[in-house]
Formats: sequence, structure tokens, C-alpha cells
Amino acid sequence: MSYVAVSALSHPGLLRERNEDSLVIGPWILCAAVTANPQTLVFPLGTPLVVAVADGLGGHPGGDVASALVVRRIASIGPALSSEDAVRIALNACNRAVYEAAGGDEGSEFAAMGTTVAGVVVQPDSLLAFNVGDSRVFAAPRDGLRQVSVDDSPPLEPGRRTTYLVTQCLGGSPVYRAIRPHVTAASLSPGDRYLICTDGLTDPVMPDVLDEVMREHDDGRAAFELWRAAIVAGGPDNITLAVVRIADE
Repeated sequence: MSYVAVSALSHPGLLRERNEDSLVIGPWILCAAVTANPQTLVFPLGTPLVVAVADGLGGHPGGDVASALVVRRIASIGPALSSEDAVRIALNACNRAVYEAAGGDEGSEFAAMGTTVAGVVVQPDSLLAFNVGDSRVFAAPRDGLRQVSVDDSPPLEPGRRTTYLVTQCLGGSPVYRAIRPHVTAASLSPGDRYLICTDGLTDPVMPDVLDEVMREHDDGRAAFELWRAAIVAGGPDNITLAVVRIADE
């Protein structure tokens, strides 16, 4: 029998006062958490299983509220995410929900709260990768890490590797803005692995380090070593990540 193993953690990093990231693995959610030890969950391969991270926008009040709202909503509808259209509809509904929770056109102290989101929906023989914003999804075959999400970021300035700016997110504006989610379908086989993470991992840690860790380690050890690499690099932001592996008994 095939199964899905997911090892994940969420941590505020070294410089942030609180964790505004959230995480969903099937019906299990983690919001504003402080963990350094990966949690590993195992599910039978069958009903659509969603694994996603949400990164509340820094500098805006309510980033933690927005990210928690999104993962709770995704957790509640995850088993119904059986097609690309279903994922797009769900993400658009999340965008509307964040906007309405922020006060809509009436405005509030949370008027510009927002969040990025990135994740996968694991199905029996295929996988849907999705994102809005700059949180990322990577395929992690043994021959090298490959990004499958699409960064919603402006062009980088000369000499810069990263940016904190995003060109679209869920919420994030006092005036409602429609989004165009990125959704990609891929075939799925035993042994396939994916890494899902917020930019608290990818901003401080170079791509070759991510690739090396994923080549050398599986499951919880990989998640721990990725987190440690971000901490060693200064831990400037919240760090949330999940390593997804498809396996046979």
C-alpha cells in the first residue's frame, strides 16, 4: 500500500518577535508555532491530501491572522481539491475571505493584512502544486532540486538574490484585488519528494545548500537540517517547511 509521509516544522527564526507563518497537512494545522523538532505524519495515498504553508505579510498588522485563516480554510476543503480548477477556486475564495476578515471596504486596523501561500495536493497518481506570492514548492528528485512554483516578485535589482516584495498575495490591500493563482499538475510515483517552504528558508539559504540537504537526508532529518541551515545563516525571518515523500510499504 502506498502512503504519503510529511515531515514539517515552523519556527519564528532568530530576529522576529513572533511567528506569522502557518502550516496545514491534511486536517492538521499549525499556526504561530515555535518548534525546532520536525513533526512527521503519515497518510494512505488516496483521498486528496493538501500540504501547504502560508506566510503572513511582515510589516502589516494581522499577518498571523491572515495565514491562520487561510490554512484553516484549506484544511476544511482539502479533500475536495481534486482538480486544478478546484484549487484555483479555493485560493480565490481564500483571497476574498482574508479581505472580508480585514474589514472589507469599511477598513480596520487589519485593513491590509495578507499572506502568501504555497503547497501541493497529493492524489493517487498525480500532484497539483500551487502558490500565490513568494513561498515556494520544489520537486526534489535525486538528480537535483527544481522549483515548480512561480515567484510573484518584482525583478531583482543588480547584485541582489532575494526581495521581500511580492506582486500578489491573498489579501494585503485595503481594496479588494483579484488574484491569478499558479497551479501546475505533475505525475506522481513512489519515491517522489517535494519541499514546501516560506521565504524564511529560501532567502538566507543558498539553493546549493537546499539541494545538498535534500540529496543527503529524508523526512524528519531533512526538515531538521534545512531548519538548522536557516538558523546558521542568521534566521532573519520565520521558517516554515514541509518535506513530502511518496512511498510504498
